[in-house]
Amino acid sequence: MYGYWGKVLRINLSKQSYQVEDVPEEVWKKFVGGSAFGAKMLLEETPPKVDPLSEENKIVFAIGIWQSAKNPGSGKWSVVTKSPLTKTFLDSSAGGNFGYDLKKAGYDAIIIEGKSPSPVKITINNKQVKIEDASSLWGKDAMETHNNFKASLDDKRYSIVYIGPAGEMGHPIACIGCDGHSVAGRGGAGAVMGSKNLKAIAILGSKEVPLYEPEKVKSRALELMREFTKRSAEKRKTGTTSAPATFEKVGNLPLKYWVGETWGLSEKISTPYYNEILHTKPTFCANCPYGCHRHIKLEEPVEYAVEGPGPEYETLGLMGGAFLCADLPAIAKANDICNRMGIDTISTGAWFSFLAECYEKKLINEKNTEGIAVNWGDGRVLVQLTEKIAKLEGIGAYFKEGIVGAAKRISPMAEDLIVHVKNLDYPAHDPRCHIAAGLNYATGTRGACHERADAQGFFYPELGMKGPATTMEEVPEYVVHQQNISSLANSLSVCKFILRVPKLSLTEILEILNAATGWNWTIQDLEKAGARGFLVERLINVRDGISRKDDILPKKMTVPAQSGPRKGRVPMPHDKALDEYYNLRKWNENGIPTQEALKEANLEEYLDFLP
Repeated sequence: MYGYWGKVLRINLSKQSYQVEDVPEEVWKKFVGGSAFGAKMLLEETPPKVDPLSEENKIVFAIGIWQSAKNPGSGKWSVVTKSPLTKTFLDSSAGGNFGYDLKKAGYDAIIIEGKSPSPVKITINNKQVKIEDASSLWGKDAMETHNNFKASLDDKRYSIVYIGPAGEMGHPIACIGCDGHSVAGRGGAGAVMGSKNLKAIAILGSKEVPLYEPEKVKSRALELMREFTKRSAEKRKTGTTSAPATFEKVGNLPLKYWVGETWGLSEKISTPYYNEILHTKPTFCANCPYGCHRHIKLEEPVEYAVEGPGPEYETLGLMGGAFLCADLPAIAKANDICNRMGIDTISTGAWFSFLAECYEKKLINEKNTEGIAVNWGDGRVLVQLTEKIAKLEGIGAYFKEGIVGAAKRISPMAEDLIVHVKNLDYPAHDPRCHIAAGLNYATGTRGACHERADAQGFFYPELGMKGPATTMEEVPEYVVHQQNISSLANSLSVCKFILRVPKLSLTEILEILNAATGWNWTIQDLEKAGARGFLVERLINVRDGISRKDDILPKKMTVPAQSGPRKGRVPMPHDKALDEYYNLRKWNENGIPTQEALKEANLEEYLDFLP
């Protein structure tokens, strides 16, 4: 085969052993790689409702065709497992060099199973695989782990994924970091890694996968890299950090934990102020023309001094906008705490913003918070609460079961305040601004996720889409297309920013895929592959008890603003849109895929997984 090795490295930590397995081309044609391949393995190899932190759960690190050459955006990779936060399917993606090096090492995926009796680290150099003691790394923060592991290796080109102390303790929002600047952030994959006593994986490769038309693939990749570097020039100066001010103007910033309407301070957490205060420079993943990550250096105030990866839009949106905090140094410090402990900044910002609303409504008081007055916008409080959440101490311990568990512990009234789907907190994009986002969040296979459909105005002309959805009647079909292509991107393992900023088209994706594999696919084949991956993810959801009852909007999303740019807007009628969405997917009225859906997707082998 071309573009794929057809090789999967399976590592059993219980036995401290590994083996290389052959996977035929038919599997890659059906699932492409990345998240879809991981979903396939999760569905086939884990029992229903498996405890995410048990030995029976598995972790799959997987890539697709995009890493077969120096294609722009090929630093991406997916980790697929069962989430300790949502108790169902989880795919979380990150950048760095790990995905590119995984392909160069001669593998399309790594499956981690079992549990080591003591902390270990894994080193992979082409065919050489070592499982070694990691007791010296256990307990160290994520950045120390990366730096110490890298210093111990004989070649500094290794790419490393790792967890911090939060992953070791089974924190429900523990992340997996990569190469000191990128993070597979959402859903708690780091806790699964920690539950297996796996602290880190280093990988290095020197191989080139065979390509069907190697010169065409390599020359086209180079052409696109040059073109996309030009197109990204202005955006490279800011990354995502110009977004808070831009989004507040259109009503897309989650102000005051989703009840605020105007603020007027978003410029204080946006560029150009951001660049001036934090002294930034872009950080690049493998083969990236854009460089969305920010490296920062903050020296004053001394108590907030930090150097390393800086907060990006989602962090600014939830820690800044949702908490009404314009104290950028405090946000940078809280972001650093999250990076070092290894937890998701989105959920962290949502959680302390939720606490601020509970404090304002007198559902909690200083007895609950150990004397902390949780007032909106206070940077010192933001840092204090981040510390407690990161360590699950004090009021932070309320979140051991996520936002839903915390609300239940606080008060029945608090349950009406939380904004989530399937216990995954909303990212910093408001469905009352972009009407397609609500349906996408509700039906997301890992919970509320803006990365599961680009509902902020992106569209694909090759699919007959003439623009973003502007009416509720247009939303179901728009969301189906968007989710399919997002699934495809996560299976190909191409960075979503490359689709958005320099605007890699489906036609360009198809050109490289066919030249790399010799498959002779069409645009329709691309979307079918994405839809197939999404369907397998939904089968895992259904097996875990997910149905229509879980595809819902939080109460706050049904309340229109009284003023500001989204005055009077709500993403409704949700039930009608959901019915049409299910119909387009060929799922029944309860959100369960039908036999017809599986047969149309060429997934007859999974008919027995239907309830």
